[in-house]
Amino acid sequence: MTTRTLTFRSAALTAAVMLALSAGMAFAQPLPTARPDSVGMSSERLERITTFMRQEVADKKLPGAVVMVARKGKLVYSQAFGSQNNAAGAPMTTDTIFRIYSMTKPLVSTALMMLVEEGKVQLTDPVSKFLPSFKSPMVSTPSFDAVSGAVSYRLVAANREPTVQDLLRHTSGIAYGELTRNPLVRDAYIKAGVFKPALDFDARELPGPQMADALGRAPLAQQPGTHWEYSLSVDVQGRVVEAVSGQRLNDFMQARLFGPLKMTDTAFSVPAAKAGRLAEAFAKDPASGVDNKLIDVSQVPGNDSGGAGGVSTAGDYLRYCQAMLNGGQLDGARILARPTVTLMASDHLGPTVNLTMNPGNLLLGTTGYTFGLGLLVRQGEGIAAVHGSTGEFMWAGYAGTFFWADPKEQVCAVYMTQAPSPLRASYRRAMKNLVAQSIVD
Repeated sequence: MTTRTLTFRSAALTAAVMLALSAGMAFAQPLPTARPDSVGMSSERLERITTFMRQEVADKKLPGAVVMVARKGKLVYSQAFGSQNNAAGAPMTTDTIFRIYSMTKPLVSTALMMLVEEGKVQLTDPVSKFLPSFKSPMVSTPSFDAVSGAVSYRLVAANREPTVQDLLRHTSGIAYGELTRNPLVRDAYIKAGVFKPALDFDARELPGPQMADALGRAPLAQQPGTHWEYSLSVDVQGRVVEAVSGQRLNDFMQARLFGPLKMTDTAFSVPAAKAGRLAEAFAKDPASGVDNKLIDVSQVPGNDSGGAGGVSTAGDYLRYCQAMLNGGQLDGARILARPTVTLMASDHLGPTVNLTMNPGNLLLGTTGYTFGLGLLVRQGEGIAAVHGSTGEFMWAGYAGTFFWADPKEQVCAVYMTQAPSPLRASYRRAMKNLVAQSIVD
């Protein structure tokens, strides 16, 4: 065998190994990768995300983060920054697992819409059809003394029962103990065990049926269908899914959503084998000086909190985002029909729902948005003080996570950190603007 032949075979073997490695790396990615310029994005402008994030981490405003951006179904940006666990000195990686808190909500709303598609649930169904304790609810109504200015509360019968659509669009009259100013509701939630003043957004202690029964007996904060109020409605959605399917929420979602989309690290707790990949926040928030207290996800909870109990990775959530952007399917797995996704990403508030608490202000600090079924939805090109397109949909989480899908621009993006800071909305706006300015076609 000649030296030339050996050299040729060695080069061929090297090429084959490199091809196999690259194929393996591509398979490990949440979506197929592509050069940014091939899908109308600028590599140079995408690097502005890198510069921005590195500076935030260097200034110790964030412990670390993962950012992933896809356009036209191709992953064009995937970077990890800073620390996964600052105290332990563990670096952030793109497969880090995060507590996603309220980013659990769109996933659970998707699960509920699967049952709507099967004819087992209708949006007009009263919640009490599935959860009897929600029958004949009472409403805690304020009364104002014109002379003293004092406010008192009394219980009155609800004008109607909350419906499944009310749960999906946060017009059920249910509230959050952390957010409501209604003392009768707040006290009832404490007694029901669905609000813990010492730990925000943790309604996971009670078993699912007990949680639903206790919450259903508490008074509503608003007449159903009249006000948009961010709430425990999605936790109740989870109980409806369980009542209809006969399965625990996590089991239903593993079989119907997480499994089909290959969201292998998404669940309602983190097993011991994956504990080393869980991101942690700073002990204290740098902006406020307040102690950071996050839910314990090391054990299976009493109930799978549809509103705030999920864990996931940036890659897993990007696959969900892309499936929704594709009209309900990804890689041959269909989770919803296209018309259902369109229904979810449409305005479900209209002119009759009171928006004293505005969903756009809550999430991004700006108006210009309405709410669909489980999703914040942009109403037009203008008004909102942030880049975006009509019909884009999104949501975010208490501990710093955020995603959005822009059908017009064919963009999906996910930003994950563990930083329950008052600056959350600022980072969401920054991410949207940094991604939008990278589009050059």
